[in-house]
Amino acid sequence: MNLTNELAKQRNRAAAERTLMAWIRTCLSLISFGFGLDKIIGAINRSRLEGSNHVDLSVRLLAMGFVLTGILAMGAAIRQHRRDLRQIRRDDYVYIEETSISTATAAALIVIGAIALIILISGALSA
Repeated sequence: MNLTNELAKQRNRAAAERTLMAWIRTCLSLISFGFGLDKIIGAINRSRLEGSNHVDLSVRLLAMGFVLTGILAMGAAIRQHRRDLRQIRRDDYVYIEETSISTATAAALIVIGAIALIILISGALSA
């Protein structure tokens, strides 16, 4: 047993745990934002006499996009965490470049943002 290798494994494991915790916070924020967006817009529409089904559907779809992005990113983060721990346990550890969960999450948020922009523009043009 090489003490240097064991200490490096311990540091890598701690880093993997911190990374997973950061993903948990990020995904919880995405899910909470989506859920909160839906509830806030729903409450605003209920307080008005006339409710717009178009707005309700578009906001609901955006909210579902945030929630779905959070769920998928969390699943990918758990999968990556488990794979990292398996690699750390091995004595013949070799770093392998993987697809970035951050990049995939950012791409999903770009799509959600673009859809939100289209909805806002179409709402402004129809008003």
